[in-house]
Amino acid sequence: MSKTKFNVAVVGATGAVGEQIIGLLEKRDFPIDKLKLLSSARSAGSVVTFKGQEITVEEAGPDSFEGIDIALFSAGGDVSKALAPHAVRHGAVCIDNTNAFRMDPNTPLVVPEVNSEQIAKHQGIIANPNCSTIQMVAALKPLYDRFGISRIIVSTYQAVSGAGSRAIEELNRQSKEVLESGSTTPDILPVGSLPVKHQIAFNAIPQIDKFQDNGYTLEEMKMVRETKKIFGDESVEVTATCVRIPVVYGHSESVYVELKNDYELDEVRKLLSEAPGIVVVDDPTTQSYPLATEAAGKNEVFVGRIRRDLTNSKGLNLWIVSDNLLKGAAWNAVQIAETFVSQA
Repeated sequence: MSKTKFNVAVVGATGAVGEQIIGLLEKRDFPIDKLKLLSSARSAGSVVTFKGQEITVEEAGPDSFEGIDIALFSAGGDVSKALAPHAVRHGAVCIDNTNAFRMDPNTPLVVPEVNSEQIAKHQGIIANPNCSTIQMVAALKPLYDRFGISRIIVSTYQAVSGAGSRAIEELNRQSKEVLESGSTTPDILPVGSLPVKHQIAFNAIPQIDKFQDNGYTLEEMKMVRETKKIFGDESVEVTATCVRIPVVYGHSESVYVELKNDYELDEVRKLLSEAPGIVVVDDPTTQSYPLATEAAGKNEVFVGRIRRDLTNSKGLNLWIVSDNLLKGAAWNAVQIAETFVSQA
């Protein structure tokens, strides 16, 4: 594909991630010839301004991708499964933000700081990993390369924006109701399609997505499977507990890593400080560590609370924070697109 400018489609253009993608394409001055914005029938007809030009959002369908070079999908797994093959048929390369193709053996699962070489192996679709996986593997990659990793234990503290705009609205509504009357009625979380709902305001819900037969949630199993695939190493042992907390933007993770080789903390800090897309915030003397409030709106992954395990000399504890809608979704997808264009 020897082009200097590309026809780009954004599917799910009016959603939270889609809006972030459009903003990043403009901010990064992505080499766009024509931008097509696609959505469900409900949102079709709305108008989005891009570089001073008003673009009318169209309803996405199988024939929406004629002449499109790159299609960025963020409209849910069912939409991706239904429409991405049609986009490929029309000659587009799809960058998919959903879980639809992540574990497909023919689909690269890419975090550009970790495995950008996989992009060239695409067969029409490149998958964006889960938000909680992205920030973790981006931070662990330098350690994996230098010391090797045998085991990862991760507990996440995930923002409600990961469950969509209605979850944000629910958090705001519940917080107001609890403060004013002491009670509230939950409608959305933990999973909209399940009958039991729990209060998120002033609470922590240890369930993100549906439970699987093994007792883990789908979100937790995504982290397990995706980490192994991204590292290309099935021997890495991963276990996860994923929790929804009353934060709007920014996922936080407590990560314990068992390295294969001895390490020095100074070298760990140096490796992380020099790694692309990583910012180390780690000074207990000044109470400096990553916070979701400070990571929100930023593209980087922030790492702190770096300390050796008390009983295992090869064990390492980290606190990893990132904006789940940016690095966890939109920014990673745009990075993939930029890398693809640079390789085209």
